[in-house]
Amino acid sequence: MQFTEQDDDSEHAPHSAAERAAAASRSTWVSVVVNVVLASAQVIVGTLTKSQALIADGIHSLSDLVSDFVVLFAGHHAKKDADEDHPYGHQRFETAASLALGAILLAVGGGMVWSALQKLESPETIAAPHYVSLWVALGGIATKELLFRYMLRTAKAVKSSLLVANAWHARSDAASSLVVSLGILGSMAGYPLLDPIAALIVGFMVGKMGWSFGWDALHDLMDRAVDEEEVQAIRSTLMATPGVAGVHDVRTRKMGDMVVADAHIEVDAKLTVEEGHNIAVAARNAVLKRHRVLNLMTHVDPAHRPDADHQPVV
Repeated sequence: MQFTEQDDDSEHAPHSAAERAAAASRSTWVSVVVNVVLASAQVIVGTLTKSQALIADGIHSLSDLVSDFVVLFAGHHAKKDADEDHPYGHQRFETAASLALGAILLAVGGGMVWSALQKLESPETIAAPHYVSLWVALGGIATKELLFRYMLRTAKAVKSSLLVANAWHARSDAASSLVVSLGILGSMAGYPLLDPIAALIVGFMVGKMGWSFGWDALHDLMDRAVDEEEVQAIRSTLMATPGVAGVHDVRTRKMGDMVVADAHIEVDAKLTVEEGHNIAVAARNAVLKRHRVLNLMTHVDPAHRPDADHQPVV
């Protein structure tokens, strides 16, 4: 998920690393408490009532605990200031954490699919679950949906893609609990195969989400650019700077949830070097103030004349 700031009001200004880390820590600890309680209830009740689907849902909730601690770890390191070894800061800890979260979900999903397939191969071992397991599954739906809404609101407030990923992980739990509820209900109605089938579907859902998170994080680690809308917003800010006659070759790459960019700005060829430099500094400061840009490298070119071929200097 990508974000764009196009207003320079304080409420739209990019959040500091400390603010983002505090929001991440607060929402994640809420998630930890919820997942501990919910996972314990699901696994214990699932075991006692012999519902594989509910046990699978509990394991899914336990995987949320792992992802929560991954988020806490990333938030702690991502807020560190730049140093000699990391001149652009440590924001990519968040991207690396998203990659790890994707791998965890993929592994958990694979394990759940394998367990469900083994049950389906031996249908005689499937026992009808107790009605208590249905109530626990329904409670899981409500709890995870409320948690998702809270975490997503926090993620959007501080514009953190890692928190968005963790919030949608909670939403996937709500969806999986719905599948589990239907499976348990079908099993209680006399179709015991529906319980492991529900567990199988949950496993596929978890694995698919893990692949999605991991694949996106991998692209970000390979310096994927931000979307064109955000590039155009940065270009507009540069063009609005007094003295800037043109802008070209705006390039971006993601650094966690921040952006590192470079751009060529065109100024009047008759200006002195110092005057051109001052315009470039003003343009850079405007971009850093209005957008989630961590650093902007500017190159000053003479303004393009309509009667001349424009060849940007590299």
